[in-house]
Amino acid sequence: VPRPAERYNLSSMSWVWFYVPPGFGPFLFFLALFAYLVVLLGNGVVAFVIVMDKNLHRPMFVMVCHLLVCDLLGATAVLPHLMMHFLMGQKKIAYIPAIAQAFFMHTYGVAVQTILGAMAYDRYIAVCEPLRYHAIMTSARLHSCCALAWLIALLLIAVLFSSHMNVPLCGQTIQHIYCSNRGILNLACIPTPINNIYGLSMTWSVSTGIFFIIAFSYIRILHASLRRGRTDSGIRSKAFQTCASHLVVYVLYEIASLTIIVSYRFPLLSQNIKKFLSILYIIIPPAINPIIYGLASKDLRVKVFISDGKQVLS
Repeated sequence: VPRPAERYNLSSMSWVWFYVPPGFGPFLFFLALFAYLVVLLGNGVVAFVIVMDKNLHRPMFVMVCHLLVCDLLGATAVLPHLMMHFLMGQKKIAYIPAIAQAFFMHTYGVAVQTILGAMAYDRYIAVCEPLRYHAIMTSARLHSCCALAWLIALLLIAVLFSSHMNVPLCGQTIQHIYCSNRGILNLACIPTPINNIYGLSMTWSVSTGIFFIIAFSYIRILHASLRRGRTDSGIRSKAFQTCASHLVVYVLYEIASLTIIVSYRFPLLSQNIKKFLSILYIIIPPAINPIIYGLASKDLRVKVFISDGKQVLS
């Protein structure tokens, strides 16, 4: 056990992951592999179709593509290492890979919200300002919105992890299935109040800010749809259909993240259950998103599936 003032050997950090009964490792490996392939193929195919088909280079689909790439980032940061654990019992990780995994996981969590906020803005302009939509959402503004969504996430997380540079670590075991800011700082030899305050403030600000952006957008969308729907019910139906998929995805992410937060407030809850819920956060939303957007968008659906039943890329 390291002395309290001694910096821990950064080459031998380890996790406390799932208890894997003897003989169950290969089964759990193939289960994790299947989940990763579902996420990889689902998001990869839809993103590939959007990138390759110029007819889909429209704001909504471009932002969907960014969201799918974000999902791939989150799943790839965790699942391959988890598979190594199940197959080989590998629980050790060096300091730099640990920081990298935590950085990408936190970037995934923030970027999902900022991209969904940009998508809400796009839907607001499309429904409330249909005649001026193409003049407002130009190609330059579209790419600026996407770049800003990523830039906000990267800068916020970079500032968060910059405080790790001079923090001495005395522990060696992370009580989680992947590295995180809180998990690493729990190993610190000294208190880290600045990091704690910044982390909580950032999480609250991003979550609250995106919630208000999405709430404002959908209140205006609902008002505009009901007003125009009095004379043309088709307009109201089209507006609801256009925004439903985005709202479902946002609610899905919020439920997944809130489930994890609430589970860690119950000390009597099994650690394996808490870790299992954390895995669902990086599997369920990324696995369902391609299905939601594929089913909701006719333009995207016909590019991936041919109506005669043959499933091929267009």
